[in-house]
Amino acid sequence: MIPTATEAARRIADGDLTAEAYLRACLDHVAAREPAVRAFAAIDTGATLRSARGLDAGPARGPLHGIPFAVKDVIDTADLPTGMGSSIWNGHRPRVDAACVALSRAAGGVMLGKTVTAELAYVSPGATTNPHDAAHTPGGSSSGSAAAVAAGMVPLALGTQTGGSVLRPASFCGVVGLKPSFGAIPRPGMKLMADSLDTIGLMARTVEDAALFLAVLTADPPEPLPDIPAPRIGLCRTALWELAQPAAREAVEDAARRLEAAGATLRDVSLPPDFAGLTEARVTINDHEIARALADEWTNHREGLSERLAATVEKGRAIPRTAYAAAQGAAEFARARFPDAMAGCDALLTLGAAGEAPEGLASTGDSRFQGLWTLLHGPAIGLPTHRGPKGLPVGVQLVAPRHADRRLLAVARWAMDRLGSPFA
Repeated sequence: MIPTATEAARRIADGDLTAEAYLRACLDHVAAREPAVRAFAAIDTGATLRSARGLDAGPARGPLHGIPFAVKDVIDTADLPTGMGSSIWNGHRPRVDAACVALSRAAGGVMLGKTVTAELAYVSPGATTNPHDAAHTPGGSSSGSAAAVAAGMVPLALGTQTGGSVLRPASFCGVVGLKPSFGAIPRPGMKLMADSLDTIGLMARTVEDAALFLAVLTADPPEPLPDIPAPRIGLCRTALWELAQPAAREAVEDAARRLEAAGATLRDVSLPPDFAGLTEARVTINDHEIARALADEWTNHREGLSERLAATVEKGRAIPRTAYAAAQGAAEFARARFPDAMAGCDALLTLGAAGEAPEGLASTGDSRFQGLWTLLHGPAIGLPTHRGPKGLPVGVQLVAPRHADRRLLAVARWAMDRLGSPFA
């Protein structure tokens, strides 16, 4: 396995590793794994190597100096197409990088390639397979980003989440997935589908790598995470608890027992009863906004939309403005109440996904176990802590109120230090 981003950055700074050597190690993994995993939509090996050599020849550029990263193919890049997993957008060539890509490159990052996305970051999957078992989905819609990190092809990758498109593939592929607070990472240059939900997130192998990447993407100093000697963790089963597979529930409860034994203060937390309706409210907001975001595709390129996406647009067009406003009102009310609902806790521990990745590639999995937290606009991080009965990854999720990203990362690091990962 290639070194983590944090380790490689330190070694490059010390002169013990070059950007080109690290990139070549990543490309060796691409050559070995990509024929089966199919994580990438586009790679320009020559341009990437030239970029790495240029970094080796010059002064340190920033915290990501010499670190390769991959970009979900709904995020613009000036030097590779942004096809968005859609025949409508196939061959599209933006003139400039998205803001998040530009920030990554300015910090010395080396853009390795564009990763496969479900069609327009929705539910119709691309060709990517799960690196742990090619007969199973990697999740979606950030399927290629999660699979590329899990397969050791790249240490960092950008994804996006509207419902569960970062956290679910992270759980299915056994990597760290971070959906930061809504708006924390600038969205210019990203194909927006649901404007009040869409969030740029990231995949990494470790919490430390996720913290490093987030600092770059939010233009914050890459300072060490604060130490939390004994975090206060709330075990939150939510109204969806019984819908999860036994392996997912067991992973959460096992993590809770082990963290408490390690010194965490643990208590059960129940969300207010009316939060149970937020899952449906998110769907209403999602469908209404997607229908309007795809106005041109629907009007002029309808034949290029999959049946599933076309059905969502049609459904969204039929949602009355009053229903949309009511759903938004419920979401805003819940966001205001959420900090009080978890008062006394640094983070909530909850289900990461429904369970192991489903067999087959026709579905990316159930997004409900992440969608609630997306709607609440706070940060959520998926941790690759367990295996299921088939040996596939089963992650857990930690969540916090909006803008508590660094504290959540600190709790996540504390938790991972004690839980460990079978996929490290």
